Amino acid sequence: MIKLTRLNGTVILINENFIELAEETPDTVITMENGHRYLVQEKLDDIVTMIKDFRKETRASE
Repeated sequence: MIKLTRLNGTVILINENFIELAEETPDTVITMENGHRYLVQEKLDDIVTMIKDFRKETRASE
């Protein structure tokens, strides 16, 4: 899971495996497979880096 920050400052954890779409409009909107949408402060490039880092850590612990 990756840690993201909603626009109001609340920190949330998102399971990156269920992200269907991420876009900047200019706010970053994360749409999940179940249709839930989250507005977050992080930029797309940062989210991609977080996902890559999380997956590296997960593989390293196996």
